[in-house]
Amino acid sequence: MTQKGRPILAAFQFLSRFPVKAELDFTPELLKQSVKHYPLVGAAIGLAVWVGGVLSAQALPVFPAAVIALILWVWLTGGLHLDGWMDSADALLSYRSREKMLEIMKDSRVGAMGVLACVLLLLLKASLLTSLLAAGSLPAGAALLTAPVWSRWFMARAMSKWPTAREGEGLAGLFRGLKAKDTVQAAINALVLTAAGLSLTALLPGDGPGLLRLGVYFVAAPVLTAAAGSLAAGKICSKLGGLTGDTYGAMNEGLEALLLVLAVVVFQTA
Repeated sequence: MTQKGRPILAAFQFLSRFPVKAELDFTPELLKQSVKHYPLVGAAIGLAVWVGGVLSAQALPVFPAAVIALILWVWLTGGLHLDGWMDSADALLSYRSREKMLEIMKDSRVGAMGVLACVLLLLLKASLLTSLLAAGSLPAGAALLTAPVWSRWFMARAMSKWPTAREGEGLAGLFRGLKAKDTVQAAINALVLTAAGLSLTALLPGDGPGLLRLGVYFVAAPVLTAAAGSLAAGKICSKLGGLTGDTYGAMNEGLEALLLVLAVVVFQTA
């Protein structure tokens, strides 16, 4: 295995359940080098979910097909980001002190707010996937080859821009000192992958979204991600004094859902 390939493999092993067989030592340096490849992991997950959803829709009504696609989506991430979503909901919606909220996040148990947040998020994603698959395989592909890419780009941005809540402790502390060039490279990778994904949906035969709508989505997705993600990160920092590994995952989940909403708005049939 080359030194250049290790960060890519580390990104896939860390963020997904793709069968990447490699013995890696997850040092802070390797983890930071892998961040620029997060959008690639998102693209691979989105492609797998798209294929799974389209194939399921050939044999099943659109809603069960969407649920199967969502199950595949959760499985491919190992529930990593959903865990962060639930822990963040338990903490941030507890209206406790900063110290108590950080303590709640460290608790392995899930509370009522976490369960409710998870159920509502999965319902929202299932409904959005249903709408996209109902609009056609190509609109669904355009969304799924974009949303997971930009949500993971924002995790890279969040790691470099906002402080950690536990002063270097915990998972977030492993990414302290992330180089600006790595986050810039992550953004470039996200742009290239998004352009490739949307081009694929434009070139494939079938009833596609149209070049105008694809162009709108290409521009709007990163802008909305940066704006909404920055707003969320700022709000979280005001409560916790910084970000944690759980909040990185929570923002990824929230941004994925938001970009699916955007896709439904842009790609819905007139």
